[in-house]
Amino acid sequence: MSQLESLYAQAARDVAAAGDLPALDGVRVQYLGKKGAIKALLKQTGKLPPEERPGWGQKVNALNKQVTDALEARKAELQHAAEQAALEAGWLDPTLPTAARTGALHPITKVLMEVVDHFHGLGFEVASGPEIEDAFHNFDALNIPDNHPARDVWDTFYLTTGEIPRTHTSSVQIRTMEQRQPPLRIIAPGKCFRNETIDATHLAAFNQCEGLYIDRDVTVGHLKATLEGLVERLMGYKVPTRFRPAFYPFVEPGLDLDIECIFCKGEGCSICKYGGWIEVIPCGMVHPNVLRSCGIDPEEFNGFAFGMGFDRMVMLRYGIDDLRRLYDGNLDLVRKL
Repeated sequence: MSQLESLYAQAARDVAAAGDLPALDGVRVQYLGKKGAIKALLKQTGKLPPEERPGWGQKVNALNKQVTDALEARKAELQHAAEQAALEAGWLDPTLPTAARTGALHPITKVLMEVVDHFHGLGFEVASGPEIEDAFHNFDALNIPDNHPARDVWDTFYLTTGEIPRTHTSSVQIRTMEQRQPPLRIIAPGKCFRNETIDATHLAAFNQCEGLYIDRDVTVGHLKATLEGLVERLMGYKVPTRFRPAFYPFVEPGLDLDIECIFCKGEGCSICKYGGWIEVIPCGMVHPNVLRSCGIDPEEFNGFAFGMGFDRMVMLRYGIDDLRRLYDGNLDLVRKL
């Protein structure tokens, strides 16, 4: 903790010493950039004992917020000083009308940023992988047999080279486990592609976020607490949830996390297909065969995985009744949300 306090004290001094906006941006990159000091602290999480990791992640995220707030406050001061200097120089007339409109983040981007922030607080890293995959990483290593329906052309697109536009970001978990040994905590957001019939709740190209946690003595209780906390964070309130058995070749046991339909409050409507519940997160405990395919001993390590459809979570978060509205280019929708 003394390391965090010392780093914040130095960051505060550097922020205060920045005399203009370019200098301040240099301070931002030094502490908050991809190779910055705070990112380096987050990378230390995996080296800590399991019981210390959540507390460490929370402290580092608190430090991240403190430095961000200090940067924003100093930025406001420098901008105000620049505006005053321009007024005194006589070339800036603040009474002139303007037709400029401020931009807005897309709802999918906003939810993605919130998910990343949430999992950073739990000690997870963001991982990425190629959108064009081979059959091993997309199917074989995930314990999906050759005769599984998911491999059929009705579900999967195939390029003339035999490569596959990935059907899920689960391929990222395979690549991560191939390169690194446990403990592992990652999320893998990204674009996926399936030969789906497009309707109000399905798209052929969609966003997904894979999650993977591998360590010793991981239980279904860890999975349940992690996903229920995520749903509550994204929805903004404690929405009713349920877990039910499901089959997926890469997990055992397999589960589906459903939430009560926000459109009908569980009464049944066309959005939830009159069942009162909407499936949001397929999940389960990682199958031993998946661990073996990546060179991890299932007798020593286990874990859980989940795959969340981002677009569907955005739909539920903002009460949008048709996924296609997120991609029709309607700027009014973006500005309103």
